Amino acid sequence: MATLFDLLTEHTALPTEDVEHLQRLVGEWQLLSDLSFADMLLWVPVEDGFLCVAQVRPTTATTAYSDDQVGRQATKIEAYGLRTALDEDRIFRESDPDWSDDGMPIRREAIPVRQHGRIVALLARDTNLSFTRSPSNLELAYLKTANDLCQMVAEGSFPPPGHTAEPHTGPRVGDGLLRLDADGVVMYASPNALSAYRRLGVTGDVVGAALAPLTKRLITDPFDASEIAARIGAALSGDSPLRMEADARGVTVLFRALPLCDHGSSVGALILVREMTEIRRRDKQLMSKDATIREIHHRVKNNLQTVAALLRLQARRVNSAPARAALQESVRRVSSIALVHETLATSYDERVEFDGIVDRLLGMVGEVTATELQVVTLRRAGTFGELPADVATPLVMVLTELMQNAVEHAFDGLPTGTVTVSGVRDGKWLDVVVADDGGGLPEGFVLGAGGTLGLEIVQTLVSTELQGTLQLQPRAGGGTEAVLRIRVTRRA
Repeated sequence: MATLFDLLTEHTALPTEDVEHLQRLVGEWQLLSDLSFADMLLWVPVEDGFLCVAQVRPTTATTAYSDDQVGRQATKIEAYGLRTALDEDRIFRESDPDWSDDGMPIRREAIPVRQHGRIVALLARDTNLSFTRSPSNLELAYLKTANDLCQMVAEGSFPPPGHTAEPHTGPRVGDGLLRLDADGVVMYASPNALSAYRRLGVTGDVVGAALAPLTKRLITDPFDASEIAARIGAALSGDSPLRMEADARGVTVLFRALPLCDHGSSVGALILVREMTEIRRRDKQLMSKDATIREIHHRVKNNLQTVAALLRLQARRVNSAPARAALQESVRRVSSIALVHETLATSYDERVEFDGIVDRLLGMVGEVTATELQVVTLRRAGTFGELPADVATPLVMVLTELMQNAVEHAFDGLPTGTVTVSGVRDGKWLDVVVADDGGGLPEGFVLGAGGTLGLEIVQTLVSTELQGTLQLQPRAGGGTEAVLRIRVTRRA
């Protein structure tokens, strides 16, 4: 589906600053839609009428449109209101309700969207009248606030220039709403807002109280208390401060203050609040669990390194060459697993950047196999990207065995050689190739028909842990390549 930016770029010649203003408006208009109990449609003038470039549905009322409206041309009825608002430079809301294709009565309003004194688009506020009834005090407060914000849209003061929208983090209309007059006194408080202030410690009536000093007395931290009061005051002065959390009596509340203006003069402020205590408690639990998991990875890495050191010490005391080689292989395998746990000890989501692990693995295998009579170069090509831990751990063992196998068997009698480990991401798949330019596979070699312990480990891990496929085949130009294909998504 085309984005707002794509549609504006394709169908209009709006400059960048106008496009950014419309993007800021769309970032905030869920608030307008919920307060208005109406769908919001953003229209831009085009050669043959008006084109809808964005839409949002209310969460507080029934939508007027069951289908997506983005990308369609305005009907004659819609175009009349939009054209009037554009030509007369005013909010148009005089028309009678009309019936949609779905058989619903819709009241349509058209609001000019102004930027630096110019109308750059039209905002339609379309209300489904199928379920109209006598409005409650809450609904009247919502609608009055919505009208003020729509007037600010028409004047070009909402959203303010340079303002950063917080659509996913700020409190919403239903979380709790307080409307202040120009002096900062609470004119209306929704039930959820009253509940939040009761939990903060208010025992009297919130309506009729000056909100800034009232809130300042409730907040535990004096710096947070002063900052909250200052942000409420800033909204009353016409600024748009960012959201802020504050604690009192073990309760966490998220605050957001928005100015309400009429022709540049403050008429009050809109304060949105959300009680966040349970959410923050869960966040702390998750952070504690994450820290515990990282500490476990750190201790596992230390334990594996200790085991590797003990095996290495034992290998030095063994006189039998085969036994010494077996112990050295065990050291390498344990050390490769420790690399993954070392990376996971600093990760916050059980995922690792695998390119760095492969680079360290190349150095480790190169050090173990280096001799004075033979020089083998190990290098990485391509990128493996980020992998989940349940993929990274078996894959690092597979790569260790394949690289070690190539270094030990591919270059018999050759003074130099190169082993290349390449990775290519393709959606949910990862294609890995370990290639060498050595002497090639032995005649009559069949994967799975006997072979070394390392290859048996590789086949077992690929088929069971990685649920992938493995092929050992001649490489074009000479040598051998091991081709591995695995899924990189998490498995149940």
